[in-house]
Amino acid sequence: MPLRSTTGSGKVPRDPVHHPLFARYYARFSVAAETGIGLGALRHRLLAGLSGRVIEIGAGNGLNFGHYPDAVSEVVAIEPERLLRQLAVEAAMRAAVPVDVVPGTAEALPVKSEAFDAVVFSLVLCSVRDLPRALGEVRRVLRPGGEVRFLEHGVGGGPAMRFTQRALDRTVWPALAGGCHVARDPVAALRDAGFELGPYRRLLLPEKGPRLPTSYCVMGSAWRPPQQGTEPGPGTEPGAS
Repeated sequence: MPLRSTTGSGKVPRDPVHHPLFARYYARFSVAAETGIGLGALRHRLLAGLSGRVIEIGAGNGLNFGHYPDAVSEVVAIEPERLLRQLAVEAAMRAAVPVDVVPGTAEALPVKSEAFDAVVFSLVLCSVRDLPRALGEVRRVLRPGGEVRFLEHGVGGGPAMRFTQRALDRTVWPALAGGCHVARDPVAALRDAGFELGPYRRLLLPEKGPRLPTSYCVMGSAWRPPQQGTEPGPGTEPGAS
């Protein structure tokens, strides 16, 4: 059941993430990108083979919901932004698997420890306020040996592009793009958080056309070690496509 926080006056407090203008833009752009740049096909590949209980962090407007395989028994979808959460609720009602949309942030997930078989990140780690803390929460809620699936954008390109990405992160980009950062390294962040990296591949979105600061993406998997203290193993990187 979704959790609700109230103040002493009985009023629901303001959401911890509040980007209404960006949320409206994202809701429109993301739908167009499903076919326009092939994001729908990538979502399907990202989620293929999952089973059991899944927590999706930063579910946005719920575009992943239609791609979960039948073997998934339940999806708990965390989304802090109110407008996107409302759209996610509508998408959940159309999904073939049970989806419960819950308010919350990645840094303080409102769920029990070791309760999930898999965690899904889809274009969200760029906007998490405290990335190490958020990934620590993922380790907490994922059962030992549980899987992480990720499709993220981040740092990439040559020296000039990387300089541009860092400059954007220090100046206008987070304010314009709902807290997004374009110079983060999601693979390194997962490794630093103690996850064992599985296969991953670099992608360019869009695949053709000019390279944008947001074009450098990576899709893959990782695991929580079966025992605490297990050293993370090396990932594989077949190369860009």
